[in-house]
Amino acid sequence: MNSVVFERPSLRQRLRPVFGGFDGPLALAALLLAVIGLVTMYSAGFDQGTRVADHVRNLAIALAVLFVTAQVSPHKLQRLALPLYVVGLALLVATALPGLGIAKKGATRWLNVGVVIQPSEMMKVAMPLMLAWWFQKREGQLRALDFLVAGVLLLLPVALVARQPDLGTAVLVLASGIYVIFFAGLSWRLVVPALLLGAAAVAVLALTQDRLCEPGVSWPLLREYQRHRICTLLDPSTDPLGKGFHIIQGMIAIGSGGLTGKGFMQGTQTHLEFIPEHTTDFIFAAFGEEFGLAGAVVLLAAFAFLILRGLMIAAEAPTVFARLLGAAVTMSLFTYAFVNMGMVSGILPVVGVPLPFVSYGGTAMVSLGLGLGILMSIARSKRLMPS
Repeated sequence: MNSVVFERPSLRQRLRPVFGGFDGPLALAALLLAVIGLVTMYSAGFDQGTRVADHVRNLAIALAVLFVTAQVSPHKLQRLALPLYVVGLALLVATALPGLGIAKKGATRWLNVGVVIQPSEMMKVAMPLMLAWWFQKREGQLRALDFLVAGVLLLLPVALVARQPDLGTAVLVLASGIYVIFFAGLSWRLVVPALLLGAAAVAVLALTQDRLCEPGVSWPLLREYQRHRICTLLDPSTDPLGKGFHIIQGMIAIGSGGLTGKGFMQGTQTHLEFIPEHTTDFIFAAFGEEFGLAGAVVLLAAFAFLILRGLMIAAEAPTVFARLLGAAVTMSLFTYAFVNMGMVSGILPVVGVPLPFVSYGGTAMVSLGLGLGILMSIARSKRLMPS
């Protein structure tokens, strides 16, 4: 009788199914941004206790989340879309109920479910998942009614988040949903009028700011502090020691960096603490002061490479769900970077949006790892498909 000999697989053979299919260019772009973030955080936060060590820990957690998420196929992610959306919406409703939500600094954004959580963060992922699931179900038979239903699915959580109030997160959730609806095939006949209306509103605001920003003038749909933020953006000198202080000091720091910057750990605006929140929302000002225009160009190039690679992965995805989800996640990363740099540079209101990979923050870093993990999952699903 012939004996059968089974060869024990090598470590490389056992790890290949786990690591196989990872997208190298996307990983390289994320690594470059993570290194830039570590260097900037060390300079801006080395004297703030455990801030640098905590940032390294958050990066490690984000990497673990990325790795685990990348193992989940887009098909399994699709099955999670509806439950995650329903749970997130229920938690947002619970947060708004008297006695359940936790209020801090005038905003009720948190909920205690054994641990304190912020349900709006869940919706940043649940929203594009839900809408991508919806349009996957309607593939090949899209009608105007389907876009209307998608709009309702989007506006429900956005309204609940804005009510907390948390305008920054509401804008991010809204943007993630709009990206899915747009890539699903929304007609330009609807997109262009909305863009023109927005441009007209900005023009009217800029031309009539003196009257609209007078004390006692109320704006519909916006709270007083939100109106004050916009008015301060238009003219920071009206509140130079209050809300305008953030914008003025951020622009001074970026401008003082010049072409090549003051050098690593040489930023005076940063280390003399003229820049508020210089390890979180305003870390781009600290980066611009020390690395100048040249450093900013490198940072922008790294973000552009990441976004372009993400869009390429989405374009090559095998299903409608994966294409829409990949495109929405990628464009959400663009929104984070654009809004953060815009508010620090004085062209957008200060809304508390972190700079991906660079700003300090545990929740934001986990969300980032989850988003990149989804892109890796989509890339792997294409690469590991049998030819």
